[in-house]
Amino acid sequence: MLNKIIPRPVVATVAHDDVLEHRQMVQRGRRDVWQERFNQVKELQRAGHNLNAIVEQTGLNWRTVAKWVASDVLPKRRLMDPRSTNPVKFEGFLTQRWNDGFRNGRRLLTEVRQQGYTGCFGHLERLLCSWRRAGSAVLVQKASRDDAPIVPPRPIVPPIAASILCVKPRRQLTRQQEVKVDWLKATAPAFAIMRQLAMRFRGIFRGNDPSKLDGWLDDAHHTGLYGIRRFVRFLRRDIEAVRNAISEPWSNGQTEGQINRLKTLKRSMYGRAGTELLRARMLPLTA
Repeated sequence: MLNKIIPRPVVATVAHDDVLEHRQMVQRGRRDVWQERFNQVKELQRAGHNLNAIVEQTGLNWRTVAKWVASDVLPKRRLMDPRSTNPVKFEGFLTQRWNDGFRNGRRLLTEVRQQGYTGCFGHLERLLCSWRRAGSAVLVQKASRDDAPIVPPRPIVPPIAASILCVKPRRQLTRQQEVKVDWLKATAPAFAIMRQLAMRFRGIFRGNDPSKLDGWLDDAHHTGLYGIRRFVRFLRRDIEAVRNAISEPWSNGQTEGQINRLKTLKRSMYGRAGTELLRARMLPLTA
């Protein structure tokens, strides 16, 4: 009797260089956002606006504006000291032991607990895993503003509204939306590039010509914009499905629309009605 051969599952892996590039792109994108906001504050300051006027026009916190007005360059972010539950607090000791050749996680856990570490083994192992991927030797560097997580400031145009304006053709814009689009294109070059690519992408789908997709993917990848490059990376993971979506006439829009309609009705009736009313609202009236 022949043994049945069970194929092993294929696990998709991401190259280490791609992970590093992804993190660097995120850091540069966040840093550029803060720098643009800082430049906007300095321009309003040079124009003679006071703090309250700058806060009203930018939407930033009053303390942030006051600190930026008193500075000539964008200040670095002040980082909170890590707690004893965070292995980063003991990074100097761990790095010394790591470079000395002691790289067993359980053993390092015992030693670092003698230094005051109160966290779990999982937190320590995540730090050690990053060192194993980076290489054999680890250098301790002081945390800088680029390494810190940055919360994007509140934009003047909400992100959802900006995303809608980015993909909506000009002939479908209202007068107020046209003003916003023109202002965003003038003040944010990245928005102008993204809108141009979005209109091209929309035209490819409308034209049912998948041959233009490769050129669009190359142009989008070389823009240097993090969001666009990430979108291109996801498209290339299942590029044949994207080509079929362009060339084939089939669409599941009707199905998705009915599902959305049903969910909307259910949410509006939670706790107030039962299946009889739901049936009456979903089924058409009959004589």
